[in-house]
Amino acid sequence: MTIQHLTTLTSPAGTSRKRRLLQGAGLLAASALMLTACGGGDGGAEGGDGGEGTTAAAEGNTLERLQEEGTITVGIAGEVPYSYLEDGEPAGATVAMHEKIFADMGIENVEAELVEWNSLIPGLNAGRFDAVSAGMSILPDRCAQAAFSDPEIMYTTTLMVAEGNPLGLTDLDSVKEKMDAGENVNLAVLAGGIEAGYAESLGLDVQSVPDAQTGMDTVANGRADAFAMTAISLNTLAEENPDAGVETTDAFVQVIDGVEQIGAGGTVFRQDDTELLEAYNEALASVTESEETYLEVVGDYGFTAENLPPEDLTTEQLCAGELG
Repeated sequence: MTIQHLTTLTSPAGTSRKRRLLQGAGLLAASALMLTACGGGDGGAEGGDGGEGTTAAAEGNTLERLQEEGTITVGIAGEVPYSYLEDGEPAGATVAMHEKIFADMGIENVEAELVEWNSLIPGLNAGRFDAVSAGMSILPDRCAQAAFSDPEIMYTTTLMVAEGNPLGLTDLDSVKEKMDAGENVNLAVLAGGIEAGYAESLGLDVQSVPDAQTGMDTVANGRADAFAMTAISLNTLAEENPDAGVETTDAFVQVIDGVEQIGAGGTVFRQDDTELLEAYNEALASVTESEETYLEVVGDYGFTAENLPPEDLTTEQLCAGELG
């Protein structure tokens, strides 16, 4: 299978590359074709146009179109180790998962578009790509906007803090205790991330950052005392940047109103793309059926058996908010 990077919206270099490949009238024509081809849903709650260019998807034929074309475009958010760019090409655990799963579905080529986290679901519903490959947590408010696959990845949370952890922070509860005591604690969270929701539920004042790298830089430069995000992401980031002057706390499962918050992520599709979702879940089952098959796909990216979702955990439960 070929993994190819289409365009990086936040990178001038990616834009220049696209311009070199598609110039003048050719760019306009290709863009029009791309919008028509990727218009695989009704637009959903955010960003969709619901126009005539989405006829195939509105009729539930996105799966057939992708199989005929042999290519699917996924949106990624640049979060290590889930999905990111490495030497200009997509990499990561969810990319590896999709490389296998879509090939099993008869879609041999996966192209990726890098966008900010908050733009993933709006971009999906606007037809800019066909699925989201980012290990996105399955939450009720997101389920109202898009359709999630069966659970693929379990995760916990950690705090990235300055080296030595001068404030002695351990989790979001410790941040709240210090804030409630009148201490000045600056907490950064990923805009639109699940930790932002935790912080809101706890009544914490936060600053939002667009991606993990910015979050780490914010802590390293002293503009934040802590950055809350997925443990495997921040642990990997800290390991890959040993001179950044940061460290991570032990991983934790956040408790809100006495309920442990279950962190489970999946692949995201437009709500109308039911045939695509069903075919995906069928192929996904061959990856998550055992620890061995799971780790064959994602083990190289630091994922362990603890990240494999339990068999009795369902997307329906997570979308209904029944598990916290």
